[in-house]
Formats: sequence, C-alpha cells, structure tokens
Amino acid sequence: MKPNVRRIRPNRLGRRRGAQPKVVALGGGMGLSASLAALRRITGDLTAVVTVADDGGSSGRLRDELGVLPPGDLRKALAALCGDDDWGQTWSRVIQHRFQSGGDLHEHAVGNLLIVALWEQLGDHVQALDLVGTLLGAHGRVLPMSAVPLELQALVRGHDPEHPDHIGTVRGQANVALTTGEVQSVHLVPNDPPAVPEAVAAVLDADWVVLGPGSWFSSVIPHLLVPELLDALTETKARRVLSLNLAPQPGETEGFSPQRHLEVLARHAPKLALDVVLADQAAVRDTESLSESAKRLGAAVELAPVAAPDSSAKHDPELLAAAYDRIFRMHGRIGPWR
Repeated sequence: MKPNVRRIRPNRLGRRRGAQPKVVALGGGMGLSASLAALRRITGDLTAVVTVADDGGSSGRLRDELGVLPPGDLRKALAALCGDDDWGQTWSRVIQHRFQSGGDLHEHAVGNLLIVALWEQLGDHVQALDLVGTLLGAHGRVLPMSAVPLELQALVRGHDPEHPDHIGTVRGQANVALTTGEVQSVHLVPNDPPAVPEAVAAVLDADWVVLGPGSWFSSVIPHLLVPELLDALTETKARRVLSLNLAPQPGETEGFSPQRHLEVLARHAPKLALDVVLADQAAVRDTESLSESAKRLGAAVELAPVAAPDSSAKHDPELLAAAYDRIFRMHGRIGPWR
C-alpha cells in the first residue's frame, strides 16, 4: 500500500481575485516569521498568534524589569508582515535594530521598546499591537496567545551530563531551547493561562490554521498548552496544516526524525486532529513512516521544496508561499481564490 504522500511541484504565484482565505498562523521566533513572510504573499486576511514565554535577551530584561509580556517574538512577527516596498522594508529594519552600547540600552531592540511603550500608554495589548501594525503597514495582524507572561518548564532526561538517566526540570524558554538533554515534555506556569479572546475568535473564524515551523518545544507546542486556545483549535471548522522544520534543532530536538515531531505533538494534544503535514521533500528520508504518523493525526503528507537554496536551513519565502498556496487550493473547502 502506497503511503499517503503527495509531492508539490514549485510554481509561480499568480494574482488572486475575489475572496481570500482567512489564515491564522501560530508559533514564535524565526519559524513563525518564515511562515508569515510566505503567507502574506498569498492572502490579505492573515493573523499571527504568538507565544509569550520568551525570557531571554531584550525581552527577558523588559519582562523582569517592567512585568510586561515578552515583546520579542511579537516584534519579529510584525517585521515579517512588513511589505517589500521601501516603507515596509525600512520599518522592518528599524524595529529589528538593536542598540550597541556599554550601557543599559545594549542589545535592546527598537521594536521591543516601542511595543512596551504603547502597552504602557494604552493599557491594552491588542490595541497597541494593532497600532504598531498600522504604523508599519503590516500585511496582517499580530496577537499574543495569552495576556499574561508565561514560564515554560520542561522535563528533561540527562540535562546533567553526570546523570544521563535522571529526569529533571529545566525552567525558562531560553534554557529549554538550549538544553543538552532529551526533552520529555513541556508545560506552562501558570498551567491554565487565559487565552487572548481575539486569538480564540480568529482561530474559530479561520479557513486555515497553520502551526509551525519553529522551535518545537518552546514555540510550537506551547500554543497547545493554553486550554482555551487548544479548545478553539480542536473545535474550529478551519483546516489545520502543520509545517515541519527543515532539520532537528541542536539541543531541543537533536536527532528527531520528522515523524517523531508528530509523535511529540500528539502526546501533548492527543485530541487535536490535523488535515495536512507539510515537509521539505529533501528533509524526509522515510516517507512511509511519516505518512503513518500523519495518518494517526488524520492528516495527509505534502512534500515540497521549501528550503532556501543557500543550505542555510531556512525556508525560502517564495517556495513556502507556493507550497501553502497549492495546499489551500487542493485541500480547501471553499474552492480556489484565484
């Protein structure tokens, strides 16, 4: 029996006419940015729902000093939604700019400071992010998944090299992402954080929900640990596509096969079904095993060339956009949008 795997050939994107799909993309960091840079090319109705567990770098410092949500992943999502014209690219560079100094501003990103300033001025996370998006001319909306700062904790086997079989707790997203042990599971503190209502509404109203790519335990799975958001992902009439990473990440998913990524996700959200699993065709060695793992989640596998040609282990925005475009048209319930 042949595995349920389809290979998508790259093609040029055409201009869309008429209604466009409502797409919600969930994740954080550079993985979500890659997905957004692709999706903004094929739809004008795009919402990013971003994890808020970051505790490193500029975000961690602002979080500790001011008690705010970590703004870094939200800033990266806004930058990814900036257009390719001079206005969009200028503002993308500005909000990503980091100060270099010997003082307190060292390594703070301009966009982080702008977002936090508007949070303090307006007292509303969503309104402030919408205002930043308007300033940038962003091709979509950015929302935090929760309105409270979250701590990510992981159960890790062998985090202490002297005790390779011991399972201990690693605290903090930055530490989890860099752990040298084998992550067994992750959870959030508090363990039942409230979801941002606008994020829940966006998921329930979407035609497509895209999860991943990104740091599996620290950017992708955390969305499944917010009860209201998981309920929305389970109940939505939208079709759900999971976009796999191009390669395992050192530390966090070292040695993971594509199918193991699915198995880990299923352990954290056993009731969540998927429709499509998208993977780079060069990154999959065992299509049959991946197909079987996807089938247990209710999904078909789509293979496409989505990696940048420079061997940088990054997604190419145009190729990823073409893959999403074909998936939306082939698997969508409401027909083509061309």
